[in-house]
Amino acid sequence: MARSRLLIEERTPKGPFTAMPKSDLEQNSRATSPLKITASVVLYNTPETQLSRLLDCISNSSIAIETFLVDNSPQPRFHSFMRRPRVVYIPAESNRGYGAGHNLAMRQVLDKAAFHFVLNPDIYFTREELEKMVWFMEENLSVGHLMPKIVYPDGGLQHLCKLIPTPADLFLRRFAFGPLKKVARHRTERYELRQTNYDKVMDVPSLSGCFMLFRIAALHSIGLFDERFFMYLEDVDISRRMHTYFRTVFYPGAIVSHDHARESYKSREALWVHMRNSIRYFNKWGWIHDPLRSRINRETLLRVQCNQERDKGTTKSALTDHLCESQSHLGN
Repeated sequence: MARSRLLIEERTPKGPFTAMPKSDLEQNSRATSPLKITASVVLYNTPETQLSRLLDCISNSSIAIETFLVDNSPQPRFHSFMRRPRVVYIPAESNRGYGAGHNLAMRQVLDKAAFHFVLNPDIYFTREELEKMVWFMEENLSVGHLMPKIVYPDGGLQHLCKLIPTPADLFLRRFAFGPLKKVARHRTERYELRQTNYDKVMDVPSLSGCFMLFRIAALHSIGLFDERFFMYLEDVDISRRMHTYFRTVFYPGAIVSHDHARESYKSREALWVHMRNSIRYFNKWGWIHDPLRSRINRETLLRVQCNQERDKGTTKSALTDHLCESQSHLGN
């Protein structure tokens, strides 16, 4: 029973930590045979056409995936989708939030799956995309969490690779006005790593919760979503915990489309939820004093600089040389 509790509790860095040896991670990652892959989708009054489109994408995928639908709606309404093959429907007893909903599904697969997709219902993709991501994870055993390239329906890039946020990053993105707009624009470009052009594989400490691929062996180490976050910031929290012990990677070799709603920019209620969860996040990790954030963001920006210098053939720093070498096995 102690082991079961460990699997559902988060792991946060509180001191020196030695990451799981590669041989142990490989053994845990390939403990299931044949390879089992699962996915979860959390629903809340989701349009049926939207959900049907996503399930069609999954069923038409070139790999077999068992999908868990967790229904947080006030009146569960998606029973009809249970008739689809490899779909498990879970009506939640109450709406405890996005992360808690996915946790309901992930607890059922921790001992039997190798990889797990966390998906928004407004995601869609072509037949080969999921297989590309799983292939990359199998080839790179140090990667615990992957996000593909995510685009708008018109093909425009969504800038969802981010540094770990400071309070100023979140405040200025939402409330900047007048002369602060120029400051906010500059900070946002840095925060979203726009200088990278999103055209290469890269380690990113904060990846979007709209599409996450987790290695189950890594989740055994760091835990699941922190259920104190009802919605928003739960993805930042689990990304930074994963990034502390494993690689968290943006992989542009696979592309998915996302009908990005940005509800907190349209709804006062959603904005209030966002603000409450931001307060919870900074209360947990630190508002001003967050040494881990400072170190991870500094290393990420140095790695970006390293890659830019390497592309230009002008690498001069021994530190950036080392960072380039540490990432080179990931490929492009």
